[in-house]
Amino acid sequence: MCGRFTFNLPPELLAEIFGLAGISTVPVARYNIAPTQQISAVRQDATYNNLLDELRWGLIPSWTKDLQHGPLLNNARSETVAEKPSFRSAIKHRRCLIPSSGFYEWLRDGTSKTPYYIRLRDGSPMVYAGIWESWKSPEGETVESCSMLTTEANSLIATIHERMPVILHPSEYPFWLDREMIDPQKLVRLYQPYPADLIEMHQVSPLVNNARNQGPDLIRAVTDTA
Repeated sequence: MCGRFTFNLPPELLAEIFGLAGISTVPVARYNIAPTQQISAVRQDATYNNLLDELRWGLIPSWTKDLQHGPLLNNARSETVAEKPSFRSAIKHRRCLIPSSGFYEWLRDGTSKTPYYIRLRDGSPMVYAGIWESWKSPEGETVESCSMLTTEANSLIATIHERMPVILHPSEYPFWLDREMIDPQKLVRLYQPYPADLIEMHQVSPLVNNARNQGPDLIRAVTDTA
């Protein structure tokens, strides 16, 4: 699974990578993004233009009665996403890309948890396969939210955790966003663990355990903080 990630990508780079027709809000650098917070996501509009929008991280199913008692669906398992009532409509009709600089994962040993930061070895953006949903509250407020898909871990990440986000290659972005592609079975080939030799990870400070902590020091290797 993925419960925290980072985002430090300039708008110019995002526009180039995704061929953006518009950016609703200029994103700022963030180093400890947690579920229920607003995140940047790329979606395709009705005229097939790619837009960068802000969505709540943690998909709210359309049938949810209220946010307080609804499920926290920040991740969706790729193996069952087409079957689960919360996700099966979104995977057909409402897919998005979630750009990041990297994500955190924790190695559990008994009651202790050691955090690691994971990123692409070449420093390029790490882009997750996402789905989104639109929910209307009883008071009439519309909230757009999203989840990122997960898959089994590659050989590197498996040393600390059994799951990882579905990370897409740039050549796969157009296919994932294509509004006319509504057959979930044709997406299954994308749910492979990202190659381990293209990823690197290092241990980081336990300060990341608290979502209120921010700043670039959070992603620094512990050997650099001494």
